Amino acid sequence: TVFMVAEKPSLAKSLAELLSDGSCHTHGGGVSAVHEYEGTFLGERALFRMTAVAGHMLSLDFQARFNNWDSTKPEELFDAGTEKNEANPKMHLSSTLRQEAKGADSLVLWLDNDREGENICFEVIDCVLPVLRRSGQKAIYRAKFSAITAQDVKRAMANLVDPNKNESLAVDARQELDLRIGCAFTRFQTRFFQGKYGDLDSTLISYGPCQTPTLALCVERHDKIQTFKPEPYWVLDARCTVDGRALRLEWARGHVFDREAVNVFLAAAQTSSTARVTAVTQKEKKKPKPSALNTCELMRLASAGLGIGPHHVMSIAERLYMQGYISYPRTETSQYPASFDLRGALQEQTRAPWGEAVRKLLAGSVQAPRTGKDAGDHPPITPTRGPSDELTGDAWRVYDLIARHFVASLSPDCIYMQTTISVDIGTEQFSCTGQRVIDPGFTAVMTWLSPNEEESVPHCQAGDVLAIESLAVAERKTSPPSYLSESELITLMEKHSIGTDASIPVHINNICERNYVTIGNGRQLVPTPLGVVLIHGYQKIDPELALPTMRGAIERQLDLIAQGKADYEAVLTFALDIFRRKFLYFAEHIGAMDELFEVSFTPLASTGKPLSRCGHCHRFMKYVSAKPSRLHCAHCDQTYSLPQNGKIMLYKEIKCPLDGFELVLYSTGSRGHAYPVCPYCFNNPPFEGMKKGFACNQCTHPVCPNSLTAQGVCACLECDTGVLVLDCSTAPKFKLCCNTCSVVITLFENVHAISVADSDPCDCGCALLNVEFNKLKTPLSDGATRRTGCIFCDAVLADLVQLKHAQQRHPMCKGGRGRGRGRGR
Repeated sequence: TVFMVAEKPSLAKSLAELLSDGSCHTHGGGVSAVHEYEGTFLGERALFRMTAVAGHMLSLDFQARFNNWDSTKPEELFDAGTEKNEANPKMHLSSTLRQEAKGADSLVLWLDNDREGENICFEVIDCVLPVLRRSGQKAIYRAKFSAITAQDVKRAMANLVDPNKNESLAVDARQELDLRIGCAFTRFQTRFFQGKYGDLDSTLISYGPCQTPTLALCVERHDKIQTFKPEPYWVLDARCTVDGRALRLEWARGHVFDREAVNVFLAAAQTSSTARVTAVTQKEKKKPKPSALNTCELMRLASAGLGIGPHHVMSIAERLYMQGYISYPRTETSQYPASFDLRGALQEQTRAPWGEAVRKLLAGSVQAPRTGKDAGDHPPITPTRGPSDELTGDAWRVYDLIARHFVASLSPDCIYMQTTISVDIGTEQFSCTGQRVIDPGFTAVMTWLSPNEEESVPHCQAGDVLAIESLAVAERKTSPPSYLSESELITLMEKHSIGTDASIPVHINNICERNYVTIGNGRQLVPTPLGVVLIHGYQKIDPELALPTMRGAIERQLDLIAQGKADYEAVLTFALDIFRRKFLYFAEHIGAMDELFEVSFTPLASTGKPLSRCGHCHRFMKYVSAKPSRLHCAHCDQTYSLPQNGKIMLYKEIKCPLDGFELVLYSTGSRGHAYPVCPYCFNNPPFEGMKKGFACNQCTHPVCPNSLTAQGVCACLECDTGVLVLDCSTAPKFKLCCNTCSVVITLFENVHAISVADSDPCDCGCALLNVEFNKLKTPLSDGATRRTGCIFCDAVLADLVQLKHAQQRHPMCKGGRGRGRGRGR
């Protein structure tokens, strides 16, 4: 038996179908789907079993005791113990893989052909190696492929290699460095500044070895714009007429900053009432075709040309790859390998909208592509099949861009004629330049790059005399640079080695989500006050924290690990020691950054609106709605965290029986969750087993009417740990909401009141509910309005619950044969 693992379920299905020529059969579904077929492996008959993971199986985190921000000092994180846990525990991937791999003779890994894929390989190996029939490296193979086509996949199967441990170690090192450095700085900054200012509007004040230099590039351009002082300058603006067509001339002197001097030049030009053509020169020029497409260029083109951000375009490209439309989209290579079948790939595009240009190429000779960069990873991004009707919206636009770019890279250069007319007016020289396309070449496919023929000039020859339409001095001003666009930022990140082709879109997305920059017109990145103050603060304390040189040096060390030229432990120890020293210096001098925050943001005590009373001083606490939302008591100088991403309001002026704090109600809308929260208990768990961040619907208080004890109904039907709790806050629209996951069950209509019955539970374990219906619309017989019963087992009540699939999954649901208490009364 040969056990094979792919990176995603959809990829596993495609690979199995290609390898089996469509003869595989599938059992199971979702991530745990397994595709089986029979074939030959290393010259022997074998049963192949293909399944998938869902990206990384494991995630690196600190040991549980270090995840408490209150009890762990940030500087301790540089030495804190770490562990790898399942990235998605609810998927039970580890147990599923071990079960399917049990007794297999060989393991073939079909993970993505990059460092991250190599790292996932070793996650899978560590998981299944103990259950393989043959242990050891000889039983483990790695498939290297770049496109999901029958030819590429079968070639990979015939040329299996060993997994690369060094590349996996490079990923491990990066993960640990980013975790320790990022968390130490982030925890310190967040606690320090969110405890002092109320309008930061960011859940985390984060630092990242790649994220922060990325932000610094945006702020550097912002600073240039803010410090720019426009200067006036003057030019001679001349217009002539040729055969009834207006011709605007450019002054040979360009622009002059002395107004008096320009007046002298104007007077010299005005000595003549006509303009004389002194020369007409023509020069044939080439606009070179593009190189083969790599990841950074795809992100640049999509942002600038399609208005699609890097993070989104890579998600789309990933789906196109999984569907078999394009080759692997994460590559630094921009040069086609010598063995690449260019004509075969072109043949797939003959029926596309650009098919005519493709047929011309195939009928003639395919042009040699431009020499690009061979990074030794994947081939460039190319289409692997023609378009189909299933491609719509942004998916079609991205595929269209990739396919056109591929065809253009094999097309001739664009050739155009540039004509320059030189003109004298008095003693001053002017000129006019235009262009005319001779051979469109690659611009027949990438039409938006074609030279602008509207800029062509009329026919003239030396000695012609032209009528002057106007001649005057024009005053203008120098203009500041524009904000960095995403495409410009990607270029700078690539230049300074900030991140990789896979992580660049993540870093740009992070600075947007953290409210450090906003996306403006033309997808320009405009820093927010928070982003600007952070970078200026780093520059005051330790400029290297915001410079790309630090990360570039680390990336070079990681490359050496991947190449087997540097020791993993040595690199990790050296880098962490540098950043530990920098952190301690930064923490000691944080006051320098705080001075900038003071002039940019409002103190916490002056922010927000009064909402609920403090249980200690009984004065109103202010609700700060800016992220992260929280309550602040100015008298006690205490801040209380609240649940995020919802609406907070006062809850009936009810007080917590433990601490006297007024409860607030958290709601995600009429169709979502709502539950009361005690601000003090939410931050200071009152009972053993409760965690920080538990609301009233998770509180085990024995007599509080808002606790889990009083309002809990039954175990959640979707998750393993949650309890369905009665929500009466939206009465008369009552709901059961899970206190752990997002399950919401809408209860009966036309109801006046519902409460949890103070009686023994149903046989199924659910608490009984007291239900009081509207007199005019009661579903009960004989006009009765009250009924007590189980919403899953009571024949009458079960039919009124609107989440039907939840009823069906309930283990005690027997078609309404459970007990209800009475026939109504």
